[in-house]
Amino acid sequence: MDLARQEAVTWRNRALLLFDRVAMPVAVCDVYGAVLLANPAMAAECGTTPGRLRGRDVLELFGPREATQVERIAQALRLRHRSRYQVSVRWRAPGGAERYGELTADPVSDTVEDTPALLVMLRVDAERAPSPATPVPRAPVTPMEARILALLAAGATTARAARETALTTDGVTYHLRRLSSRWGASNRTELVARAYALGVLTPGVWPPAVRGGAT
Repeated sequence: MDLARQEAVTWRNRALLLFDRVAMPVAVCDVYGAVLLANPAMAAECGTTPGRLRGRDVLELFGPREATQVERIAQALRLRHRSRYQVSVRWRAPGGAERYGELTADPVSDTVEDTPALLVMLRVDAERAPSPATPVPRAPVTPMEARILALLAAGATTARAARETALTTDGVTYHLRRLSSRWGASNRTELVARAYALGVLTPGVWPPAVRGGAT
């Protein structure tokens, strides 16, 4: 491998590391809106992992509130316009609440002639609680969050939790920070204690297991 290629690989790896660490939900999509790459923050909004978002239509994950916005963007992309595009969207959070926000898409490519990819960022504006008819879990957590909590309860390190869940260590840390903020927990011991108290983990069993219906 020549020096130029080595440098390209090094910078690509650094960019991917930074991409994973960004707190804002971000994804790279093809020109048709199919997800090519998503960071943990974007996956968390959908209650899944980055790998499972690959190939999904971003406008199915986050429904446009105005169809005319999407039509204008599609027309602009067909004409190879390279403006920043914004779409007002709404979606269901993992806990069942309806959220509102805005997707911003920036066309990016190596040259003007290349078909662009879309760098998509999500801004969360507001959240509406589910209606009384919607079943709400006792402790709303995503399946991934519950899995990480069970691993922590068994004594797993961040590195081991990352291996077991196919996330990066930064991805695991991101989920733990979200849980800590949501539950007001000051450390991982308190997180595990709250997971048991809120019915996420099954008491009295080993190895720790996710309680049925908690996710």
